[in-house]
Amino acid sequence: MPNIKLFEQKQIRSVWNEADKKLYFVVEDVVAALTDSSDPKQYVKRMKQRDLELAKGWVQIVPTLSVKTPGGKQKMSCANAQGLLRIIQSIPSPKAEPFKLWLAKVGQERLEEIENPELAQTRMREIYKAKGYSDEWIEKRVRGIAVRDELTNEWKKRGVKEGIEYAILTSEISKATFGLTPSQYKSYKGLTKQQENLRDHMTDLELIFTMLGEAATTEIARNKDAQGFPKNEKAAVEEEL
Repeated sequence: MPNIKLFEQKQIRSVWNEADKKLYFVVEDVVAALTDSSDPKQYVKRMKQRDLELAKGWVQIVPTLSVKTPGGKQKMSCANAQGLLRIIQSIPSPKAEPFKLWLAKVGQERLEEIENPELAQTRMREIYKAKGYSDEWIEKRVRGIAVRDELTNEWKKRGVKEGIEYAILTSEISKATFGLTPSQYKSYKGLTKQQENLRDHMTDLELIFTMLGEAATTEIARNKDAQGFPKNEKAAVEEEL
């Protein structure tokens, strides 16, 4: 989400959805913050009446999730960042305008990156640089992304399914490389938020070891012509030997 200080004095409740590994936000809280409505439920109802396309896709982008409240957990309408941006497009409020402008800017940049893929890497480097990472670390992080893409492309060609099977194989590589699963490693690093990226908190040396583990797994899978999940899992385990 854009770094716009619109919610400083508003509580936006959120919940981690383990099903798709994404952070979701309570829709009513966002609507209340952007509109100052005293009855956000009614506002949402009127919004869907105005925007029929949004209403048709509401169930897909706004699941009902259990959210912690002072009175215990309650089922509430929630949306992830992508869903919220779609909802915000239908809010005719001055407070929503910065989000709309930011979304238009991101859309323009994405179209530019499709035309010129090198722009995506340049912008990624700029983001990491702004966060205080060194040029040397950024080079290793960018290279690590390329190595990871090569591995997942190989898995895809060999019949490994995205999602749970990718996660299991990644866990095997991590255990072979560091002796810890990714979740254990995040705990070791003190990362408590599910959405925090472990690799963004790795040292230069840790990034190098990660690249070596994934590159070795790719090479083993190719040499053994591993097909399907079980054989690729064996290739991931063999990377330890």
